[in-house]
Amino acid sequence: MNTMLVFSTVYTLALLFVSTKAEPNSKSCNEVRAAYSSKGFNVNDVPNKGVHGAPLKVCPQGYSCCTLEMEEKLSQQSHSDLKAPISQLSSNLQSTFKQRHSHFDQPQDQLAKGSLLQVHLSVGDGFVMEEFFRELLDNAEHALNDMFVRTYGLMYVHNAELFKHFFQELKRYYVSGSGAVNLDSMLSDFWEDLLERMFQLVNVQYEFSDAYMECVSRHTEQLKPFGDVPRKLRLQLTRAFVAARTFTRGLALMPEVVNKVSTVSASPSCVRAAMKMLYCPYCKGQVALKPCQNYCLNVMRGCLANQADLDTEWNNFLDAMLSLAERLEGPFNFESVMDPIDVKISEAIMNMQENSMQVSQKVFQGCGQPKPGNGFRSRRSVKETGFTGRFRPYSPDARPTTAAGTSLDRLTTDVKKRLKHAKQFWSTLPESVCAGERITSRDDCWNGTAKSRYESVVMGNGLANQVSNPDVEVDITKPDVVIRSQIAVLKEMTSWLKAAHSGNDISIDQDEDGSGGQESGSGCDSPSCEADGDIYFSIPPTPINPRVFKVVHQETTGGDRMAHGSMALALCGLTLALLAPHWR
Repeated sequence: MNTMLVFSTVYTLALLFVSTKAEPNSKSCNEVRAAYSSKGFNVNDVPNKGVHGAPLKVCPQGYSCCTLEMEEKLSQQSHSDLKAPISQLSSNLQSTFKQRHSHFDQPQDQLAKGSLLQVHLSVGDGFVMEEFFRELLDNAEHALNDMFVRTYGLMYVHNAELFKHFFQELKRYYVSGSGAVNLDSMLSDFWEDLLERMFQLVNVQYEFSDAYMECVSRHTEQLKPFGDVPRKLRLQLTRAFVAARTFTRGLALMPEVVNKVSTVSASPSCVRAAMKMLYCPYCKGQVALKPCQNYCLNVMRGCLANQADLDTEWNNFLDAMLSLAERLEGPFNFESVMDPIDVKISEAIMNMQENSMQVSQKVFQGCGQPKPGNGFRSRRSVKETGFTGRFRPYSPDARPTTAAGTSLDRLTTDVKKRLKHAKQFWSTLPESVCAGERITSRDDCWNGTAKSRYESVVMGNGLANQVSNPDVEVDITKPDVVIRSQIAVLKEMTSWLKAAHSGNDISIDQDEDGSGGQESGSGCDSPSCEADGDIYFSIPPTPINPRVFKVVHQETTGGDRMAHGSMALALCGLTLALLAPHWR
């Protein structure tokens, strides 16, 4: 009998000991009350002591410091807690590129002239690439105007609208692409207009009708009065502009995608899983108990399954951006095309001046002999108008340089680093969230039911891998519509970037009727693009068999003899008109 009594006593004490270990805080919920009120909730919601059999919907049954009302409030809190780190990570990525693009369209007068690079590198190392491109255009226009005013004087001033329109159209093309400006046609019109004006200056002793000048314009390409400058400049401008405008639009797209994806709401099953992971330890009275890391990974991979599916197209987009950045550093360098454009146009004018006699003879043969003008006389002698100088050819050594190359080189190098850092952002979000002080990799962690090791297998990323997720119910048959639309947006932008890499322009701005964009460009889709990539005219032009237009035969007249005899005088007239201010 005594033996039985002793055995019964020991058994009872053992049960009490096990019960105490299993429910250490069943008698007091003071720690839970403090933690719960720190979240902004009413401390009176928390019972003073643990309640047995509380009708909880998410957390394990048994002794609990939670009520059903508390569980509902903590579920709402878990939704916010789940969103917070994701929003923070997304905001960091978004601001990285949004800040860079927010400066892109600032008015030009907000920056002190000549301080562009310093501003770029001082604003949080911010990227202001589009503003940089716009300022390069403005600076190129100002440089040409200053140079031509000094060199050509009033003759340039009287024809300045031609060059002003040229830069206006370049800016419009940069902003809107081929949907607004056909670059090939615009450049052809520019050279034709310039030829008309120079041809009349060369031949001031004649009168020309509008029909005659139209004949001259039609044969601009055949006559090649400006040498090979127009062809090479067209190629360089197309490649550089397409690359620059497409690249900046890619930078602008990144924060837009991040913003839209970050607005995707968590599913109810995800919120329940987050509540169970973050706050069910509260209900157990174990406020300091942290979730197991693998447990957190399964919860977050289930919650972010749709976002992870964005990763493949996101990485393809970033690869295309990086590839185009290489072009910007090399053969499509926008800065190296625009900075010496005044010298290049001057080179073309010099070509026309040197070849004016041959050009005029060909025009007279093809378009007919013009009528002599009335009252023409030379105001200066050949000796007075003799011109022996010319502009210094622009060479690679003259490129504006900094410690890391041109300003554009430095900007592009920095953005490439940031683009590389943004790769695999979406697929690594779960790992980024499941790090820090709120998660532990130790075995004495919260595994969803108790303080113990997490035994389940960690799922892979993406919607298809969540079929057997033990912690989050995921419907793999219903992909998120918003994220799928952003996948399509990235895919389309990637195609634009690849086209720009080949020197082709796919107009980003759709026509008003919704029709597709236009495509034009250099057709640079092979290694030959690199071979012709020297932008300083050092590569001999490809021989072209000139087309011969029909010659209109006329009998030799006194006017013909006058044409040949006065050609030298005409050259003097051009030199006088264009360069006289330069000699004074």
